[in-house]
Amino acid sequence: MKKVGIFIRSRWSASVQLADKARSMLQNEGCEVWQTSNWDDNAVAAQVPGTDLLICLGGDGTVLRAARTVVPYPVPILGVNMGRLGFLTEVHPGDLVERLRDVLEGRCRIEERTMLQAQVPAWGATHHALNDVIVGRASVGRPLYVEVAVDGVRLAIHRCDAVIVATATGSTAYSLSAGGPILHPDSPELLITPVAPHLGSARPVVLPPDAAIDLTVTADKEAVVSVDGQIDRALASGDSVSVCRSAHTARFVRFSKPQDYYAVLAEKLDWLRVLQASDNPELFEFNGIATPK
Repeated sequence: MKKVGIFIRSRWSASVQLADKARSMLQNEGCEVWQTSNWDDNAVAAQVPGTDLLICLGGDGTVLRAARTVVPYPVPILGVNMGRLGFLTEVHPGDLVERLRDVLEGRCRIEERTMLQAQVPAWGATHHALNDVIVGRASVGRPLYVEVAVDGVRLAIHRCDAVIVATATGSTAYSLSAGGPILHPDSPELLITPVAPHLGSARPVVLPPDAAIDLTVTADKEAVVSVDGQIDRALASGDSVSVCRSAHTARFVRFSKPQDYYAVLAEKLDWLRVLQASDNPELFEFNGIATPK
C-alpha cells in the first residue's frame, strides 16, 4: 500500500483529530497520504487515481458520498463509525490504528456491494448510487403518478408519494421504512418499493440484477429525483428516469466474517432486546434471555 486517502466529515472536530493520528501512523509506514473534506468532490476526484485505500471518518452518509466519488476507480473503502447507526462502517474510532496495521499486513477481506446507475434524458447526465434512486413528490400533500416499466414492459402506475429503486445496501435504508424487504448485502438483485401508495394495493418487487427500470412522472406540481438522498434534481411532468445496475461496485474493507452480518443486523435494528426478568414476574430467563412463562 503506497497511497492512502482520508475522507473526513470536516464539521466534526473528532474526525479531524483522528485523521491526524491515522496520517501520522501511515506516513511512518512509508505511505503517501492525502486528506480532504467530504464536501470537496473536485479535490477527491483529483487524488483518487492511484489510491490504494480510502479511509472514511464519519457516518453512513460520508461513506455513501465516498462510494460515489471514487467511481470509476475500484478503491477499497475503510469506514470508521463516527455517526449514529453505522450500517456501512465496521471500525470504531479507538480501533482505527490497530485496524490499519491489519490492512497493511493483509489481515482483512474485500466486500463488494452493488451500485445503481441513473440517467435522466432531460439532463443528459449520469449518476451512480450505493443506496437508492428515488422519484418522489417535491411538495407536501400532493401525490404524483409514477409509471414503472421493467425491461420495456409496463409493470405498474403508482399514485404515491415516491417510488424507490434500491440495492441490497439500500434495502435497510428508506426502502425498509416504507415496508420493503431486507436483502443480504452481497445480493446483486434490485428492489422497487412504492412509498405510501394510494389504497395500499402496491407491493415491493425484487428484480434480477440485469433488469432495466424506467420511472416516468406525471404530476401537477414539480417532482424530484434523489440519488442516495444527497443529490436532488427537479423533474417535470413527463420526465423519465432510467435505472439499472452500475458497472461499478463499492468495495469495503472488512475484518468480520460474512455471516457476522446477521448479528450486526439484529443489533442495529434492535431485534434481540433482552428484558430483565426481575422487571417482570411473568418472565423467566433462558440463556440470559427473558422469556414468557
